[in-house]
Amino acid sequence: MEKFINEKVVVYISKFTNTKVIKALKDGMMFSLPFLMIGSLFLLIANLPIKSLNTLVAECGLADICSQVYSSTFSLMALFTVVGITYSYLKNDKISTAVNGALTGLAAFVLLTPSSKVLENGEAVTGVISKDWTAGQGMICAILIGFLVGYIYSLCIRKDIRVKMPEGVPPGVADSFSSLLPTGIITIVCAIIYAVCHFVFKTTFAELIYSAIQIPLQGVTDSFAGVVIMTVMMSLLWWTGVHGGSICGGILSPILQANMAANQKILDSGVALTVQNGGHIFTQQFWDNFLCMSGAGVVIGLVIYITFFAKSESLRSLGKLSIIPNIFNINEPIIFGTPIV
Repeated sequence: MEKFINEKVVVYISKFTNTKVIKALKDGMMFSLPFLMIGSLFLLIANLPIKSLNTLVAECGLADICSQVYSSTFSLMALFTVVGITYSYLKNDKISTAVNGALTGLAAFVLLTPSSKVLENGEAVTGVISKDWTAGQGMICAILIGFLVGYIYSLCIRKDIRVKMPEGVPPGVADSFSSLLPTGIITIVCAIIYAVCHFVFKTTFAELIYSAIQIPLQGVTDSFAGVVIMTVMMSLLWWTGVHGGSICGGILSPILQANMAANQKILDSGVALTVQNGGHIFTQQFWDNFLCMSGAGVVIGLVIYITFFAKSESLRSLGKLSIIPNIFNINEPIIFGTPIV
């Protein structure tokens, strides 16, 4: 059994987790994390659970400021994601102009998302970037565009499809010209995709992806079976020696963030947040508080036991080392030290 796990299971899982796509997804999603945390903090301040404090925050104008901060951080998660994934993909490919490629990914995302919005009175406003699509609704689209741009940009550089400048030209200028052809090719490809979606499907690429992929994905994961499958998968990955939290978190993070954004949109509309009104149960908070409290495997009971009751001095030392990080869902010391893996 051990030979089968080490030579078959672990090998194939390691190959999967080290693919360009998965590595770019894991690394790229981390770019949005600081903005999500800051945005969530200001959202909490603007919606304090104590009525008197909430009224005070609203009357002094602080709620409006918090709302602006929230809409400039949390509501732009798709933009951060497409930049992060494109940059990570190119950086992992050791492309020196990865920043230029990331900006190309941003331009491609804007190109392929709706540039108009219909107001409540029926009037259509054009030439806008809707925050509906820079937030949760655009997450899967942002991921796909990040992969597409990263692949094409990297391919162009590796095939030497670029403008070369003579030696002595400043690096910034050389990088700009080196990015010219890859950016042009990507823009043309995205323009063709936009045209096909516009004239054939009468929609945009982002709206097509949202209706065809993201909504079904959110529905599948936001079910009892989906939660059980992802939890079991995470534990199995850990059991084989692979960082289950990192892999499952990287794959699930876009869906969980999209679910959070959808829930927030329901609250902003003044409707009760219920399943009947389209609310989602499986969000990042659900994952952290019910599936991964104290880390994958919910090992807080084991940590408390070995810290205070274990007869082994080494286990007690491990428990003392692990108990504080474990409170904050960091359990690598206990996972590898016991060892559970």
